[in-house]
Amino acid sequence: MVFGEITTSAKLDYDKIVRNEVKKIGFDSFVDDLSSVDSKGLSCDSCEVLVRINKQSPDIAGGVHVGKSDLDVGAGDQGIMFGYASDETECGMPLTHLVATQLGKTLTDVRKDGSLWWLRPDGKTQVTIKYKQHTDGSVEPLVIHTVVISTQHAEPLKAKRSTEQPGTDFRGKYTGEEVLAPSMAEMNELIHDKVIVATLESIKLKNGKTALSLYDRKTCNLHINPSGKFIIGGPQGDAGLTGRKIIIDTYGGWGAHGGGAFSGKDPTKVDRSAAYACRWMAKSVVKAGLAKRACVQLSYAIGVAKPLSLFVETYGTEQGDLTAAAITNVVKLHFDCRPGALARDLKLRQPKYNVTAAYCHFGRSPYTEGDLTFFSWEDPIDLSKYASMSAADVEKAVEAAKETILTKWVD
Repeated sequence: MVFGEITTSAKLDYDKIVRNEVKKIGFDSFVDDLSSVDSKGLSCDSCEVLVRINKQSPDIAGGVHVGKSDLDVGAGDQGIMFGYASDETECGMPLTHLVATQLGKTLTDVRKDGSLWWLRPDGKTQVTIKYKQHTDGSVEPLVIHTVVISTQHAEPLKAKRSTEQPGTDFRGKYTGEEVLAPSMAEMNELIHDKVIVATLESIKLKNGKTALSLYDRKTCNLHINPSGKFIIGGPQGDAGLTGRKIIIDTYGGWGAHGGGAFSGKDPTKVDRSAAYACRWMAKSVVKAGLAKRACVQLSYAIGVAKPLSLFVETYGTEQGDLTAAAITNVVKLHFDCRPGALARDLKLRQPKYNVTAAYCHFGRSPYTEGDLTFFSWEDPIDLSKYASMSAADVEKAVEAAKETILTKWVD
């Protein structure tokens, strides 16, 4: 079901869009029988698509954007949003979450490239890492304690590749020599080597080593398909709702979360745009060396452009002569978190959100394709000049720019 409120003059074929995305994911077969080993849980051709879309409430539109300039557009709703960054990895993400999301991405990659063709689209991951918290508040991953992977698969020893890959999804039809799916034990070994080890080798820590340096199979608690078999998947096995997994979309429980999902929201909906801004600010602070960890919080009221509050938590990791208050002032100097300004600075009105729908909205590499800029909030602003300043120096800079600051932040 596709439902919600939208104001647009575009004529969209929602049915076609939905079926194409389901096909991209890889759900191309459904048998209404829970004993079936052929059903992947959903079929892009036969699934029912219900569309229940209305126009935006005039009450909300009037309070948020009607008759207002771009920079005076108000927040689309009230709420609190958070962003987090840590210096433990090259991309500024907590290692537990980075490994978990990358494991999911690798599962998809090896299924689509055919190396583990017997994998099916459904799956989930979970990672536990032992950390040391230093006296300065920073954290250091020491050893990977537990890895859990539950992934849908074809019937062991019986499924044929020609049947599993008939060309009805985007992988193309298999026309090579017929092969059967491996046994469960062989599947688990291949998942270990081609997914777990490969993923850990691809992640770089701040010491320059890969995450594989923290992994020892002899001591790590490995749970690969711990329920036994996982043939029935997708909505047939466990129905869900887009946007419900708000922790996997963010930091895996690190930092904090205001409770709002991202999917389907335009830039005035600060659940999304301000959460992106909070990550942008937190990453900029950490990458500039102002602090080793940072959690940034914003809050808004519906129809009001300026954030109601800004809070920066540095966990005692602020560097040099800086204080958490001084770092908060640095953020005020360089960022404008009014919804209109965020839409402008992060280019949030571009049609580019489909790539954020899986493998986390954060910790991704920013890139451009034509006129589109993807993951712009992962491109930090250079704040490094403040690393050598004192809190008093920052206070002077704030005083000199007070008039400008008050145009975008409350006093």
